[in-house]
Parts: sequence; C-alpha cells; structure tokens
Amino acid sequence: MERQTDPFPLAVGLVGLGSLGRRLGRQFVELPRSELAAISDVDPDGLADAGEELDVPASARYESYEEMLDAEPLDAVAVATPNGLHYEQTSAALDRDLHVLCEKPLATDVADAYEITEHAESTDRAVMVGYQRHFNPAYREAREEWALGDRVPRFVTGEITHDWRSYYEEMSDWRMDPELSGGGHLLNVGTHVVDAILWTTGLTPTHVNAYVDFHDDEQVFDRQSSIIVETAEGAVANVSDTGVVARTREHVHVWDEEGAVYLEGHEWDDRTGYVIDGEGTEHHPHRGYDRRLSKGTAFLDAVENGEDPPATARDGLKAVLVTMAAYESGRRNERVALDDLYPFAADVFE
Repeated sequence: MERQTDPFPLAVGLVGLGSLGRRLGRQFVELPRSELAAISDVDPDGLADAGEELDVPASARYESYEEMLDAEPLDAVAVATPNGLHYEQTSAALDRDLHVLCEKPLATDVADAYEITEHAESTDRAVMVGYQRHFNPAYREAREEWALGDRVPRFVTGEITHDWRSYYEEMSDWRMDPELSGGGHLLNVGTHVVDAILWTTGLTPTHVNAYVDFHDDEQVFDRQSSIIVETAEGAVANVSDTGVVARTREHVHVWDEEGAVYLEGHEWDDRTGYVIDGEGTEHHPHRGYDRRLSKGTAFLDAVENGEDPPATARDGLKAVLVTMAAYESGRRNERVALDDLYPFAADVFE
C-alpha cells in the first residue's frame, strides 16, 4: 500500500523511559529529520530525569500516554515500554492515525499480534518493530541469499545466551511480572534469534517441538529452552536459548548444499557474518555501518519514502507465533502443529 508521507521534521512522542527508551529518544533528538516532541512514563521521577536528559519541556511530559497522544500534535509514536503494554499502546497510536515504532515483541499474545498486523496493513501509516538485525548488513546479505534469493536452506541453527540469573533469584524486576512480561527469556531475548531465522531464510514453519525449562509453577517464565522448528520446505531449524549463563553470545548458521552463512555476535556489540563456500573456504565481506542511529534512521526512511520498514508488523507477528507455539509445546511436552494452535497461521507465512 502506498503510504502518505508527513512533513519533516517528524514530531515523535516516546512512551517508556527505561534505558532502551532513553537510547531511542536520543536518536530522535539527534537525527535532523525528527524532533522528540513529547515523552510519557508512569514513573514521575524517571519522567523528570528523562525530560532533563532529552531536553523535553515540562509541559510535554506526561504520566498518561493517552493524554500525550490526545494533547500533542504528533506524527509518530515510539513504544519502549514492557512487553505486555505494546499491544494496547500500539493500537492506541494507530487509532489516532500515527506512525509507530514498537520495540519487540509486537505483543505477548498471538491474537493481539495478529490484530495489530491486520490494523497496520490496512492503513497508510508506517509500523515498524524494533528488530535491529533487519538493518544489519550481515543479516541483510543473508536474507538476499536465502529469503529473497534462489537458495533453499536445508539446516539452520540459532543460539543466544544471556545472564538473567539475578532476575530469577529476586523475582522483582518487571520481566518477572506476568502481566508486563508475558513470558521469560525466550520471549524477551530469544525472540531476536527466532525472528532472525524467519526473516533471513523465508522458511515456512509448520511444527514446533520444544523442551522448555520453566522457573515458575505456572510455567510462564522460562529459564532456557531447546526448540526444533520443522518447515514446509523440508528444512529443520534448531534454536537454543538460555538466560542462566554468564555472558552473551549469539549465532545463526544457515546451510544448504552450496555452503553456509554464519552470523555471529559477542555481548550486545554489532553482529557480524561470513560465508563458507562449498570448498570450506571462509569469506569475510565488509560489514561496517552506523549502528548507533540505525533504528531511528530506518523508521524515518520508511515514513519519508512511504515504503515498508525493515521490520514490519508481520515480521513481529511471525516471531510471536513461533515463540508462543514453543511455549505451548513445552507446557504440553509434545510436538505441536501451528495450524492446530492458530487457524490463521498458514496465511501469516504465505
């Protein structure tokens, strides 16, 4: 759908002023095509601190995001709140005909993610999910080979490790609140690898078989998981995720008969990649780009050009669908078919 563009600089309202929200806010302050016009957070102290840091006047600081949406002449909204609020806040912004940048995950419920996607695709507003690997050159080159090229993956592995041990021990962080978090490490962090595999390969998942190590009796907060994803194309993807180790490492490896693409990450630094050809030789293309401002830039480009953003609402829906199927498989301790769990699943990946 051709989108209507807005005059620039784009007036952006920011909802959620934790560390991620503040980093995002700085981008809209520093980028010349945007202005951070208003901010919102339920914590009055955090709101005041962020307002001073981001140079937002007191008159444009709101404890109620709905009041901000109604009072300010905004063009766009960035949502950087806890997961469980994304559906409500993104829907409210779309109802007011605003462009939206929503941090991942798109929602904590598959039906809610589907509703947002349907809404986003029926409007001329840009709706972007904050999966930053979509504008990383290494991942984009992998997508060119597989999802957009003529190569068909045969075997895929993905892994991310991370230290959430203090969260599980104390159970006091918002990530341990089921209403705010909606899940454990897989939904909060492992979603990056799930999304990256789906986006770079273009594969169509059909079944999920997962072992999930839950921390709580209600089986909401996973500590780690091992997931097998079967696809209509015959490829098998293996995803491993843990939040109970010391450091952060990440990889996505995609193989076919011609060779492989390896995508790697240390801590939260930029992800890099290399190619392995059929003879086993490794090739290391140049991967440099400006990561610091890339998310805001990609969003502003989508608004200005009237094109789909690098990470669309549908991309967000796909990741939520497979993630929630993994949780359900882990709870049932059995292999599950996506079509049985979600009748619209086939339409999502067509």
